[in-house]
Amino acid sequence: MVFTLAVTQVAAGDLAFVTNQNDSTLSVIDLDDHREVRRIDVDGAPAGVAVDPAGSFFVTVSADSKVVRKFDSNTLELLNEVSLDGGPIGVAIHPDGKTIYVTDWFNARIWVLSAADLAVINTLETGAAPAGVAVTPDGAWLASADKEASQVSIFDLRTNTVAHRVPVGVRPFGVTVGPRGRFFTADVGSNSVTVVDPISGKVVGTVPVGERPYAVTFAQGAGFVTNQYADTVSVFDLNDLTVNATIDVGEYPEGIDTTTDGNQVIVANWFSNTVSVIDVNSLSVVAEIDTGDGPRAFGRFIVEGGEE
Repeated sequence: MVFTLAVTQVAAGDLAFVTNQNDSTLSVIDLDDHREVRRIDVDGAPAGVAVDPAGSFFVTVSADSKVVRKFDSNTLELLNEVSLDGGPIGVAIHPDGKTIYVTDWFNARIWVLSAADLAVINTLETGAAPAGVAVTPDGAWLASADKEASQVSIFDLRTNTVAHRVPVGVRPFGVTVGPRGRFFTADVGSNSVTVVDPISGKVVGTVPVGERPYAVTFAQGAGFVTNQYADTVSVFDLNDLTVNATIDVGEYPEGIDTTTDGNQVIVANWFSNTVSVIDVNSLSVVAEIDTGDGPRAFGRFIVEGGEE
């Protein structure tokens, strides 16, 4: 079923754009009302997703069809699409909204795309099987989680050159920028999160978490990481890097992001076909919202909504 309500008519709070890989759809979720308000078709098993920091557009990556699509965040209109010859999976958008970065799992590289027309303007060489990708808020550093190389590739975006190849935990998949500009990887093979400083290229800490961590987000001085095999989210302190809580969520949690006010963490549960809403203050699940089949939401997927 495809919902056809206009997003701007029903959503005043934050919106979550959740890619549903198994049924090739995207669920639009109103995070004030905790309900799905629209579902659109996105062919080719979409997994990766990224929202423009300014909130005007979002991008999806369909792994099966190898298509990257750009949508208007308000109308959900498809603005452009491009087919890439390789294994596109992860996606991030530069803070200025002008450049999009897409990882190529099969060819150990990152495509650099113009956000205006999705034209390929450059490529950057990574280690084997890059998955997650992230850009620091100042636009200076880019990192890819190179899963089969068990490393992070860090690029200086002022020169578009590689700055560091940093060994991390075993088989990192997601990578996220923390509040102090450090990169945090979810290491699925070693059940850990690794913290990397982009300037020095050094590992500054490691956090033991649950079984098969997938992705990380941050809220109110804490990190939150989804543990696929444990059906949980581990919460760790950003000062001492110790886990202080474990929260039960849906089955096989993957994508995770934080609302713009920092009060809720949203988790996509691939096997449950739901998203879990975690209240950051009580560290408890306060809502479960139905989605399409196989929600992955791999990347940053929450955008500030407009007024009704």
